[in-house]
Formats: sequence, C-alpha cells, structure tokens
Amino acid sequence: MDRVALRGLRARGYHGVFPGEREEGQTFVVDLTLGLDTRPAAADDDLAKTVHYGIVAEEVVAIVAGEPVNLIETLAERIAQACLRHEVVQEVEVTVHKPNAPITVPFDDTTVTITRSRV
Repeated sequence: MDRVALRGLRARGYHGVFPGEREEGQTFVVDLTLGLDTRPAAADDDLAKTVHYGIVAEEVVAIVAGEPVNLIETLAERIAQACLRHEVVQEVEVTVHKPNAPITVPFDDTTVTITRSRV
C-alpha cells in the first residue's frame, strides 16, 4: 500500500473536558497518513484516481474547528472516518496533537494516534 501524508494541519478548536478549554479554545495539530494504491493515478497522471489531499486537509480543519468533543480520541476517530469516506483511501493513521493541554508539569506535546482501515 502506498502512503500520502499530510503533516502539521492546524486549526483552533474548543475540545476538552474543562470549561476553560471549551471557552478559550486552543490550537490542535493533526498529522495524517493515508494508505491507498497510487498506481492507477500515476499510470494515467490523473488526480481523479487518487485522493485529493487538499480536500482532505480542508475536511480535517473543519472537523477540528467544528463541534467540540471532550476527548482527542473522539476527535481522531471523527477525522479517521472522514478520511475513509474517500473511496480510494483504504487505511488512515491519524495523530492529533494537543500541545497546550492543561497539564501542570512541563511537557512538549500530548498526542493520540489511531489507525483505522476498511477491513
């Protein structure tokens, strides 16, 4: 399976279990790796036979900026399901970064990574 990756998609979201997270919001960062067969697109040099990663990026940003959820696990699942709605995408790995999570000790990042497939 071939891979198409998008790294560092950013959007402001209002996800979290604490009131301040829901009121103030914060920037979330998403990394995606889409698994698909790119051979048909490459053979014909045809965008219609692959995934349009620009559209995927817009969909992901809309999900992050959209309806708030408590958990970034839920956010990752919504993103994965949106990616799998693209017919050529057979598998997706989603990492959601929450670099400003309300943690009381020094840290660099908080992430959740999930992998989903059609199988």
